[in-house]
Amino acid sequence: MPPPPPAKRAKIVNGQAIPPAGAPARVKKAIAAANLIVTKPYLYGGGHKPYAKSKASGMPALDSGYDCSGGISMALFGGGFLKSPLDSSSFMSWGLAGEGRWITVYTNPGHAYVVIGGLRFDTSGGDRVAPEERASGKGPRWRKYSRKPAGFQARHPSRF
Repeated sequence: MPPPPPAKRAKIVNGQAIPPAGAPARVKKAIAAANLIVTKPYLYGGGHKPYAKSKASGMPALDSGYDCSGGISMALFGGGFLKSPLDSSSFMSWGLAGEGRWITVYTNPGHAYVVIGGLRFDTSGGDRVAPEERASGKGPRWRKYSRKPAGFQARHPSRF
């Protein structure tokens, strides 16, 4: 019997996202970068300091907390899609319009979230929160459920 086909959607295990086997390397790196900050609290303006890469990890020093766009910026930086952090308004003109195959940023002037490998990474629970997510508090977290995109613009990196 042949092995099952690879998962097309990332999974959440103990708050960390596990990328699907067939995900491109840059998508896996974006997920790994987001995983670095999933225990950080929400902090307005957090994650917006200029990036200076660590020689050891290639990632910038972690902030004490992250706001919505700061968390997204960290994930996208990890995947090589950004060189410096953006705010939610700036994401409205970032990348290409519409949903991407692997990564989609949903943004408006007041909030942004990203879907990477089929999982939502968001500082807000939005309209649906899984019971196990309630105890994790506010901050950048992988969310089990999708969020209604009404009121948001979809943007994505080229080829992803």
